[in-house]
Amino acid sequence: MSLINKKIWIDIEEPKTAIMFYSLLKKFQREDAELLVTARDYDSTFQILDDLNINYQKVGKHGGEKLEDKLETYIHRLAELFPFVTKFKPDYFITFSSVEGARISYGLKIPSIGYNDEPRNVPVCKLIFPYLDKIIIPACIPEELYINLHANPDKLIKYNGIDEIAWLSEYEPNPKILEKHSLEKGRFVIIRSEPSFASYFIDKLKPEESLISQFFPPIFTKFPDLKYFLIVRTEKQEMFLKKKLKNYINNSNIVIARYMPDMVDLCYYGALVISGGGTIVRESSLLNVPSIEYFPGDSAPQEHFLINNGFPLLHIKECEEIVKKSIEIISSKPNSDRFNNSFKEKIKKFENPNDICFNFVKENLID
Repeated sequence: MSLINKKIWIDIEEPKTAIMFYSLLKKFQREDAELLVTARDYDSTFQILDDLNINYQKVGKHGGEKLEDKLETYIHRLAELFPFVTKFKPDYFITFSSVEGARISYGLKIPSIGYNDEPRNVPVCKLIFPYLDKIIIPACIPEELYINLHANPDKLIKYNGIDEIAWLSEYEPNPKILEKHSLEKGRFVIIRSEPSFASYFIDKLKPEESLISQFFPPIFTKFPDLKYFLIVRTEKQEMFLKKKLKNYINNSNIVIARYMPDMVDLCYYGALVISGGGTIVRESSLLNVPSIEYFPGDSAPQEHFLINNGFPLLHIKECEEIVKKSIEIISSKPNSDRFNNSFKEKIKKFENPNDICFNFVKENLID
């Protein structure tokens, strides 16, 4: 049975969710469900949705680094979302980490389901877990971490995999990205800055700072003929790096940008991916790309999952060690399975959370 005359509201809060929910939206569209997609102005979320030709409503923005601003923007976004939702009258609500969406769905008694792979984001988790009816989580993350943040264990739906499998299971490498940027396979490096303004980074880094300023120069000095894409998250980080790397940024082999379309393709054909956040290095390691995460906290269970299953991921916090390992990786020749579809066979061994969400929502709406 199709989902004709069924209405589903999906709120997208961050770039990862925009990428992750693309295939989920397609699944519901094929079942003739009516969709309301709302999205928050945060990092490259709008650009990604535009690139994917997703029809959505722009509602609210990220609160930035200050706690007062986070609360104020929450209040405003709650008020802005409310008329969209009451007019649409959804039969179901789907989210990743929308605090406003979870509160509205609870208040209006709209059945809800969310994804969560980041119990380290304590403030957000405490605010959404009590309100959601079901929460899809990777089995590799101990459920105690969720229960300690007010999640009812009966709400948890566990799956064997990690979130990034949701979109990489259907990924097809596009070599046109090489021609577009005048690149050669394995001859460029992707470096992503930290989400230093996120709630779990407060007191660890100033919002505008990035450790890229420390470990990038010696890597570039060793391999000046490679191309480097330094992808930052905010205008402040961009200004910070341009100031700290003023002796390098005029080099044509260095690109500093806040957004790059087709990031998965860039990662797939790169020599190395380095990131202060987890999503991009989980993506790249699933694609068999050597990957280094420099998040300052403990390794997340997802990283242990990838490492234990043989994916090329390292978690290194010290800048000197990042430089040392990066030089070692770049100096080595790419593995024989780097630029073929062997990654797909490895990914097929695990579950896709989008399939789990789709099947659960469909079954409940049809019943």
